[in-house]
Amino acid sequence: MTDHRPLRLLLVLGFSLALWGCATPPITAPSAEPDAEIAALRAKYPPGAINEDVTQDNIQHTICVSGWTATVRPSTVYTNGVKKKLMREQGLPEPDISKYELDHFIPLSLGGHPRKIENLWLQPWDGQWGAKTKDRLERRLHALVCAGAMMLTQAREAIRTDWISAFKRYVGDREPAAVEPVD
Repeated sequence: MTDHRPLRLLLVLGFSLALWGCATPPITAPSAEPDAEIAALRAKYPPGAINEDVTQDNIQHTICVSGWTATVRPSTVYTNGVKKKLMREQGLPEPDISKYELDHFIPLSLGGHPRKIENLWLQPWDGQWGAKTKDRLERRLHALVCAGAMMLTQAREAIRTDWISAFKRYVGDREPAAVEPVD
């Protein structure tokens, strides 16, 4: 009769080592902020400001009405002046003005304040985290709020605190449903 104990011991030991190896953390810990572009963008977030005239109780008569944002959107004379001022303050060359959108950080479609400087920022049009990407999040959150699937304050806070994380959570790779264009 053959003694299989040494073979069993080796199998158990090998299996245990394999499991232990899978559970061990990597030798180098991942950095807390792997993408310098994201960190730089987050550093430029304005505090945001809301339009006190838009509340959860009146969204069906304000932001959820098609065309409502046009009634509160500031004139291009005002926004172009603010855009040029922010370009100068940030040391950006004036010929690059077309590379940036003057964005309402908390969008008008979620009751962001239309004119307060705390709610306006220069956002690059291009890049993974450019204005076109944020616009997708804004459309998605607007649709959720107007459908009653999300509270207005929750949508505003998602953008205000970290719109990139909000994009990853609420949009991901999905294209949001077609709704009214936002600022």
